[in-house]
Amino acid sequence: MDTAILQAYVHIVDEGSFAAASRRMGISKSLTSKYIADLEADLGTRLLSRTTRSVRPTEIGTEYYRQVKEILDRLEAANEAVRQVSKQARGRLRIGAPIYYTLNVLQPHVTHFVETYPEIQLELVLDDGRNDVIAEGLDAVIRVGELEDSSLLARRLRSASVLVVAAPGYLAEYGRPATPADLVGHRCLYYTNMRGAGTWPFRQNDEIIYLKVQPFFSSNNAEMIRLAALAGTGIAMAVDFMVAEDLASGKLVQVLPEFTLPDLPVSVVYPQSRGMTAAMRAFLDHLSQGKR
Repeated sequence: MDTAILQAYVHIVDEGSFAAASRRMGISKSLTSKYIADLEADLGTRLLSRTTRSVRPTEIGTEYYRQVKEILDRLEAANEAVRQVSKQARGRLRIGAPIYYTLNVLQPHVTHFVETYPEIQLELVLDDGRNDVIAEGLDAVIRVGELEDSSLLARRLRSASVLVVAAPGYLAEYGRPATPADLVGHRCLYYTNMRGAGTWPFRQNDEIIYLKVQPFFSSNNAEMIRLAALAGTGIAMAVDFMVAEDLASGKLVQVLPEFTLPDLPVSVVYPQSRGMTAAMRAFLDHLSQGKR
């Protein structure tokens, strides 16, 4: 049985919540729910009692939790013993990463990493698409955005705020939208690698609404969208690290700030089937400890 399923069960009991357990593991809530549904189906019994406010183990689920937690603790102790023997981080490491984020945020941390671990041959594969870790022979991929359900493990590095921005010249000519619905009459610059089938998410009270936009210009390159916004071509949606300097200098201004958008996670995802090498652990720890 996949240990990720057992870990999900233990985290749910520890946290008392599917959502909290999902955040702890760096996976989606729907994948966590699937793990538990598959586990209960395989065992032929209900392990968790769910209400609208809490999740608690059943009587048999409590005993199962005790035994599984003991097994996972022993497994981690065995893994750590091996890591201590082979703790020298060396070898080849291929990491996929988005272009703009790597060049403008991650680059100094990568430089420091290769200087700190000279025995690791790090190769960065820059691509704004959603790399297939296994098919492309990558050890891990850095992704900005919500993760799809998969068998990949994940470590969350940070969260990125999502902003709607435009150049002052564009707003002077075409007007400033007052609500998300007003964007229908504006020139929208659409980043095609966004999930959501041509929609932009907005928070309205406690609800997330998805507005269908008609792109005036589209690109699969985030920097191209930023440059188009700077040129006054239209209104763009961008993550904070892309436009922070432009906002500070006044070259871009935020639009619809009262309709705050959901933050996006920045995560490292990697296949559990290949195991945790000393080189991979060093890379994950280095990024997690630094400011990204």
